[in-house]
Amino acid sequence: MKKSGILVLVGIFLSGIAIGQADYAFKVLANKGSNEVKSGDAWQAVKTGDRLKSTDEIKVAENSYVALVHAKGKPIELKEAKTYKISDLEARVNTTSSVVNKYTDFILSSNSAEAKKNRLSATGAVHRGPKEIKVFLPDNQYGDIYNNTVVVSWEYNKNEAPYIVTVKNMFDDELMTLETPENLVQIDRSNPKLGNEDALLVVVKSKTDKSMISKSKLIKKLSTNRQEAVKLLIDEMGAEIKEETALNKFIMAGFYEENKLLIDAITAYEEAIKLAPDVPTYKEAYEEFLLRNNLKEVIKEQK
Repeated sequence: MKKSGILVLVGIFLSGIAIGQADYAFKVLANKGSNEVKSGDAWQAVKTGDRLKSTDEIKVAENSYVALVHAKGKPIELKEAKTYKISDLEARVNTTSSVVNKYTDFILSSNSAEAKKNRLSATGAVHRGPKEIKVFLPDNQYGDIYNNTVVVSWEYNKNEAPYIVTVKNMFDDELMTLETPENLVQIDRSNPKLGNEDALLVVVKSKTDKSMISKSKLIKKLSTNRQEAVKLLIDEMGAEIKEETALNKFIMAGFYEENKLLIDAITAYEEAIKLAPDVPTYKEAYEEFLLRNNLKEVIKEQK
């Protein structure tokens, strides 16, 4: 092939990339309420996953919420009931691109109808064996954690409450005991009671039914090299992602899951739900996360 022909093909390829990049202004990552988008002359309901163009408008209803991520990676939450021009929202975005969209694409694909269909078709009957409390923490090979804060939750049964959560070191020495009437506790690894241990074991048991106890779950600090590598990846997303918003926590949950830091992802989901408890997108995505990572069991009825 002649050099001029190669240059033409390269030009077409690069033009295609440019068109693809300019195809949308924002993606809808979460949605609550009777929100609408106007594209052209018609208004229609907003759906998670929608791509909004610069010429569009979005109408946020009373007591509603929309979470958007710009094509360059900037996350924006819309909570005020009003009509927004997408071009005005774009004006809030700086010119610096980040890698945030890599993780928002992962979140959307993981929660797509096709992904749910594939998971359901692969799910069979589960037999847990002896009765036990099911803690939503991964198997020990995925026990690595980047952050100090750990949210531990489990299946709730009112007949088993209250619960006792015991934290031990690898020598089985008891370091901390927590009691709760709920199905969730937060553990701070920097707590002096934990003695700066790099690895901890967590067990949950019922205070009222001594026979109900969970398997021991490992929480292990990342190696120094991997800790630094994860920090670099987070820094690539920019300072905006570190703001304490439900949307940012949701995006970070996707980041942690893709990087096999499932315990950090759990904590991020729990924090997103706490910051926006009335937004169903975050709860539904968390449920899907637990199911696809085999942290929660689904028992299919036998036909």
